[in-house]
Amino acid sequence: MVGSISHIALIVRDPARTAELFAGVLGARIVPPRPDDDGHPQSFAKFGGLWFVLRQGDGPSVRNGDHISLHVSQDELTACADKLTTFDVEHYMARKDTALYFTDYDNHVFELNVDASLDEVLAGCAQQTYTLHA
Repeated sequence: MVGSISHIALIVRDPARTAELFAGVLGARIVPPRPDDDGHPQSFAKFGGLWFVLRQGDGPSVRNGDHISLHVSQDELTACADKLTTFDVEHYMARKDTALYFTDYDNHVFELNVDASLDEVLAGCAQQTYTLHA
């Protein structure tokens, strides 16, 4: 059975630059870049308890609604918004300043929010779990 998420891999033009964005804005821990087994440049950043593998390549050409959402406190949200002003990425506040959306340099969208976690939201709803069997 599936456990937790091991890591998230994002394809980016400049892995080191994206890692620095994550470190500067989100306080990510980064490790020195190193090539993968095929010699492609990649960097690693860890935040929110999760490793992000940043592999060199052409990222998404357009945004489509996919995003990665991270839960933060109101103080963390405000601090990240302030830090984003020093980076050359699109960002904006939403939902009465309880959510912050930003894109990295390659069209990946991130949401920082102070609202209840999805577990808390769903726990308040009558829910059913469905399992599909082949």
